[in-house]
Amino acid sequence: MTAATTPLTRDNEQYWPLPTDEPTLLDLLTRVFTDHWRSINFGPIIEGAAWEVGAPSAPTRITTHDGYATVDFGAWHFHLCIGEHTASGPELGRIRRCSRAEMYRALDADGHPVSWGIRLFNGRDEQMMTVLLPNPFLTDTQQLRDTPDFSRLAAWDDLRAHFLGLEADPLDRAGKGFRHG
Repeated sequence: MTAATTPLTRDNEQYWPLPTDEPTLLDLLTRVFTDHWRSINFGPIIEGAAWEVGAPSAPTRITTHDGYATVDFGAWHFHLCIGEHTASGPELGRIRRCSRAEMYRALDADGHPVSWGIRLFNGRDEQMMTVLLPNPFLTDTQQLRDTPDFSRLAAWDDLRAHFLGLEADPLDRAGKGFRHG
């Protein structure tokens, strides 16, 4: 994979841009939803709305058609445009397609990571989806833990290694806790 190995910074977070070609994004979706579905939450997180959906199971199938990936859980599914979409014409195809992808970690006031995830954005730079990766300060049901469980960074470490070529970072294990204001 060709991606930045040094994080960029924005506000209170560090992020690593990911390639947005269809094979890379399909690999990302497949790894996240096949290997880590039990402990992630996902959906759009925009000003005024946060959809933190838990997958009911591993997908029954992940397919592509006309640039769209479909992640199908059986009872329901979702679509993300990750490749060239031609059915709606070139302008809508450009807008709908993922044009920016990143792995990120949010930092507390002391510069310690408190949240880890992935974000995808369309051609208008609107958020398509955020994947909240397992957090050592929270349980799978998003309850605060009394003590951190840093083994919950396994998905983050796996994705960093696969997509960025980076080993586990000790900074990820330096945080003391997670609190919403």
